[in-house]
Formats: sequence, C-alpha cells, structure tokens
Amino acid sequence: MRASDAERERIAELLREAVAEGRLDMDEFDQRLETAYKARTHGELEPLVQDLPAPGSAVAPVGSSAPASLGGSAANWPARIGGPATSTGGFALWGGFNRKGRWTVARKFTAFAMWGGGEIDLREAHFEDRETVIRCFTIMGGIHVTAPPELNVEVRGIGIMGGFGEGSNEDGEISPDSPRVRITGFALMGGVGVERKRTKAERRRLKEAREAELEARRRRELEGPDDGDGTGGGRKKL
Repeated sequence: MRASDAERERIAELLREAVAEGRLDMDEFDQRLETAYKARTHGELEPLVQDLPAPGSAVAPVGSSAPASLGGSAANWPARIGGPATSTGGFALWGGFNRKGRWTVARKFTAFAMWGGGEIDLREAHFEDRETVIRCFTIMGGIHVTAPPELNVEVRGIGIMGGFGEGSNEDGEISPDSPRVRITGFALMGGVGVERKRTKAERRRLKEAREAELEARRRRELEGPDDGDGTGGGRKKL
C-alpha cells in the first residue's frame, strides 16, 4: 500500500516523541526521520517505529485513522498510575519543603506553608490513583506547583489578600490517559501558583529534534522530488 503524507507525518511525530523521551539518540532520529519522509509505502514506514511504543499505548498501525497519543514528559501514563504513595503531604513553618523527581503522589495530598514555602513538582511523579486531590494552604507563605503540559490539572482555590491560580504556561495537549489532578485550598496573605512547564532535559531534546527535522527537510528540498525512476531524484537544474 502506498503511504500518504499524513501517514509519513504521523510517523515523524512518533519519532520526535521518541527522541524527546530519550528512546532514540539524535543520529538514529536523523536517519529514521529522513527515511520516513522518503518512504513511499507502508512497508517502508512500519520498521521505523516497530521498536518504539507510542506514549501510553502500543504503536497504532500505520494505516489507522486514529491519531497517536503524544505525551512528552507525560508519556506512558498508565505505567505511572498505581502503587503505594511515597508522600501524603508537605509542611513548612519558617522553612520549606519540596517534592520533586521520581515520587508517588497520594490520592489526597495536603500541603501547608506558614512563613515559609513549598515546591510540588509533578513532571516526573507517579500517582497512587487516577483521581488526585492536592490541597494547598498558605498563611503568609507560598506554594508552587509545577506540572507537565499534558497533565489534566484543574485549579480551584481562594486567595484572601493573596493569590491562587495558574501563571504563564507552556503549550501542550492534555493527554486522555493522564490522571486528573484537582488543586484546591486557600492562600491568606500568601500565594499558591500553578505552572505548566517541561523539564530542561525535555526542552533540550525537543529543540534538538526540531533542528534535526529542519535539517532533514532542507536536504530533501535540495535533492528535489522523486522522479519515479527509483533514484530519489536529484538536484534541480537551474
């Protein structure tokens, strides 16, 4: 079966996601991406992603009309839901606390900060349950929550002589496989801030993937369209 432009682009998206997750190095990504854009049939596309699971699920067949589930740092959500919680709360009084890196959030997590601050980073976290409630209370203090752009987060809180809400966020599509996190509570003469942001390592990988893709596109434009003789075309004559 002949491959369409949409199918080639979907395979390219899977490859970009794989390099962002660290499954492919840049050389492998560059080679596979170039092959994907030159592919003419499904048989040429399928080997490029056979060893790469789609984030959160198995790789969909090349001919499938269903879009692949993409997730960035939120990849493989089912594997990140379940298991015993490693932390049920955080407390700061004239000091601070932080929860970040690889940790498991309790289904009900309570954070309190008075004359201090707390940091809750969900970008690499696992979750005890698909439904998670994070309750944040501050009195003349602050709590900062960082979530990946693909995580389903709902913010409901009250600020009294303070603030409670979301700040500037990176763009990202909510993953249907992600847990649902509700952030509630109140801030009295303090603040609770929620930010959607990728990790530095992931932003770097995505940037490198985009640069490699642009370079592959430039090479294809220089080579010119396939002339149908199996040679892949050549440089356009001036």
